[in-house]
This record gives sequence, structure tokens and C-alpha cells, in this order.
Amino acid sequence: MKLQAIHLDKAALSLAINAEIDFDRFTDFAEPLVAALDCHVRERQWGADRHQWLLEFEGSQLWLNYEFYGNICWLSTEREADFEVLEYLATLLKPYL
Repeated sequence: MKLQAIHLDKAALSLAINAEIDFDRFTDFAEPLVAALDCHVRERQWGADRHQWLLEFEGSQLWLNYEFYGNICWLSTEREADFEVLEYLATLLKPYL
């Protein structure tokens, strides 16, 4: 897995992930990412232009999203208190840049 860039956004409670992702083979990208982050997949959803997986990391729920048309991928949380989890996960991704 090779990432091009990552970016934390506290206002959006998200961690953007720039990488070459094939929408039809999203699992080939997402499975190694989830393993690198030591997360567990709880749910997988997909539609015509979007993948959305519910992940768990040490009790925190996170969403892994990928939108085909914008070619954007991000992790997000709904709880402000879990933003520090995203900060920690960003440190785990740095070796893949």
C-alpha cells in the first residue's frame, strides 16, 4: 500500500487519504489499510459511486469512505472526542507515504 498524502481536518473530524484507488477493487486498497490501522471492519456498504465501511478501533467507531467521482478517500468520526484517534491513526499511516 502506497499513500500519496494524508491530511487531518479537525473541523470536519476527518483524515483525508490520497492514494491511487480503483473503485472496482476498493477491497484491495481498504483491507491492507484497515490492517495497518489495526481496525476491525463492522459493516461494508457500497453503491454506484461510493464505498463506506464502518470500522472499530479500540472502542471508537470510524467511517472509511471513498467516492468515485471526486476520487476522495477519508476516515471520519462523529464524536469530537474521537478526533485524537484519527490523529493517532495518522501516525500509523506515515510510513506508507
